[in-house]
Amino acid sequence: MTTTRRSFLKQSAGFGAIIATPSLWTGSVRAGDANSQKTVASIGVGGSRGRYNRGGSIARNASKLGRMIAVCDVDDKHSYEFNSEFGGGLNMYRDYRVMFEQERPDIVTIGTPDHWHIPIAIAALRNGADVYCEKPLTLTIDEGIQVRKVVEETGRVFQVGTQQRSENESKFLKAIAIVQSGRLGKNVNAHVAIGGAPAEGPFETFEPPADLAWDMWVGPAPVAPYCEERRKMFRWFFEYSGGKMTDWGAHHIDIAQWALGFDHSGPVKASAEGKFTPLVPDNLDWDAFLDGEIPLPNGFNTATEFKISLEFENGSVMTVNHHFKRDEDGTEFDNGILFEGDDGRIFVNRGKLTGKPIDDLTEADNAEIEERIVELYKGHEPGDHMRNFFESVDSREQPISDVVTHHRTMTSCHMCNIALMLGRELNWDPQQETFIGDDQAVALMSRKSREGYVAYA
Repeated sequence: MTTTRRSFLKQSAGFGAIIATPSLWTGSVRAGDANSQKTVASIGVGGSRGRYNRGGSIARNASKLGRMIAVCDVDDKHSYEFNSEFGGGLNMYRDYRVMFEQERPDIVTIGTPDHWHIPIAIAALRNGADVYCEKPLTLTIDEGIQVRKVVEETGRVFQVGTQQRSENESKFLKAIAIVQSGRLGKNVNAHVAIGGAPAEGPFETFEPPADLAWDMWVGPAPVAPYCEERRKMFRWFFEYSGGKMTDWGAHHIDIAQWALGFDHSGPVKASAEGKFTPLVPDNLDWDAFLDGEIPLPNGFNTATEFKISLEFENGSVMTVNHHFKRDEDGTEFDNGILFEGDDGRIFVNRGKLTGKPIDDLTEADNAEIEERIVELYKGHEPGDHMRNFFESVDSREQPISDVVTHHRTMTSCHMCNIALMLGRELNWDPQQETFIGDDQAVALMSRKSREGYVAYA
């Protein structure tokens, strides 16, 4: 299930022939040629304003603060559509590697499917760019360890697209400030609900559209037939993403872990119960499947229901649920975070921040909380995630959603999925960043990449 080196080079040559036409290739642009604005290249821009992912949205936000010079997408329609918004003046590419041979942008935005985030991010960092990458940043725990090293080595600025750290009227920052202020008392736990996942398939397969480089879209993942569901609903395939755990989990687990004070560390134990789609057999060899050595039917395969417990070294617990329901007090919700301590509880999601501790805040309390929010936001006023990135590029400080803390968030997300896959309690060493006494769990920390598509080097 791998392409040969020869076939890969042949495909790459094909991509070059496609993009080297006069309408698509206008010569490279170097940073600072036109003016002092930061130059921007965007990789993965979606279609029709990014309906398949947020790549187009973040690219357009970046273009308001910098000067767009290039677009790269495996779908020619996406590139043409995006380029038309800039008068057709952008250099266009299918292959990011070809782009980096021709361009040295100051900033790169990455809005591809998840399995391409780290290969492209590391290439961009080593090409001298500061990077804004959509969440979830990683497909595996090992990817997070590797990209953190490269950020440290290169000294580049890196923002992950977890906008809840900046936006949503600072609801999440306020919740964190309240938890860390002690207003909920001691022994604070968190309950997270992020929704379930669909269980559809098998799907009919087709020849890919002529204007889509499907083999490049698949990239380091195992060879797979083309179907619209794989492309447009990739989050429900473990080959490319991690289901709701790395989708909404990358947001809510992030906020909960930050509030509990473990944003630079993580859990020490994980246990899980749940179920996968009917296409996933019992006792599946997950490592062999994810390495492309055995197939599954052509359908969704991520977890559909789950209840997971993450325990931290101070005894705090975070539960991660597709739906949170507690019969004894009638508490129930589909999406959000419930923080509970000895002296009270609060609930937060993108629509509201509620609870008696919120209602009891005085004017002086609110002023104190606002000061704490600014401290959490590294001394700045929150509100615009992309602007925080550009300001950090100027200051050379890491932004609010940095690689170090997001890697710790994603480690917890991946631990949740691995605990579900293996169906047993897992022990984790957050200092050494490895599972303790469990070779199968350790094996699931990384994956093989398809020949010709090295994940990172």
